[in-house]
Amino acid sequence: MKGRKTDRTCRLAVIGGSGLYRMQGVCDVRELRLKTPFGAPSDAVITGTVGGVRVAFLPRHGRGHRLLPGEVPCRANIWALKSLGVERIVSVSAVGSLREELAPRHFVFPDQLADETKGRPSTFFGKGVVAHVAFAHPFCSDMASLLYGETRTLGITAHKGGTYICMEGPLFSTKAESLMHRQLGYSIIGMTASPEAKLAREAEVCYTPVALVTDYDCWKEDDHVSTEKVVEHLLANVENAQRLLAAALPKLAELPRQCACASALKGAVFTDPKAMDKKTKRALGPLIGKYLS
Repeated sequence: MKGRKTDRTCRLAVIGGSGLYRMQGVCDVRELRLKTPFGAPSDAVITGTVGGVRVAFLPRHGRGHRLLPGEVPCRANIWALKSLGVERIVSVSAVGSLREELAPRHFVFPDQLADETKGRPSTFFGKGVVAHVAFAHPFCSDMASLLYGETRTLGITAHKGGTYICMEGPLFSTKAESLMHRQLGYSIIGMTASPEAKLAREAEVCYTPVALVTDYDCWKEDDHVSTEKVVEHLLANVENAQRLLAAALPKLAELPRQCACASALKGAVFTDPKAMDKKTKRALGPLIGKYLS
């Protein structure tokens, strides 16, 4: 459905499973099929009102879970959300735990990211426009603090801090890989935070993962990961994720944007505007336009 311009504007977005936008309390639901210079997004963007706040929901793997982690069109997804006016993205995803205390059905708000993905487009730039964006702190700490505080209020067991290692998948880890990741000090392992977080930073959009622990990867002798266990724990986490979003989204809408995410591209574009490839310059207009005038 094509809405009026005012209907299409959303400052908040949630990327995750399609069940999230079916949570209780979402009203005025609309479906937007958007085109981007980077192809089609994973699926239609669903917009709805939560606690009086307009929110965009995007099923990362498409409705029906059709896309492998490496097949998710992250550039199209982030560009589409940016075009709607999105300033903050809450990413909800399943992860494996690499630490004993991070048990299945716990929530984790990591503060660091390590990337082992292979061949996924991880930047909007290139093809005649060069930018180098700071990424020392990959996730928005202001958002993470608010979301973590809400889990405590709601009685959801959660942990703040730690490193998310993003693997390529779609297979789960070998035992050797799992033990290696533990020795490197990583906390959780998943398949989707990168390049989403990198692209969100280039788009000057705040991004924070809500990592739902489903298993202990395969490092634990008596608790190896299996598809059945992952699905069981993930379904159990959906209700808590819905509760968290219902409580936190209206508060996120009121949170001042005082973080560095909002100006990540300031001074980061190296290419002289006069030397930029015209087609690329047009495609990146929603990202870099304010720095070219």
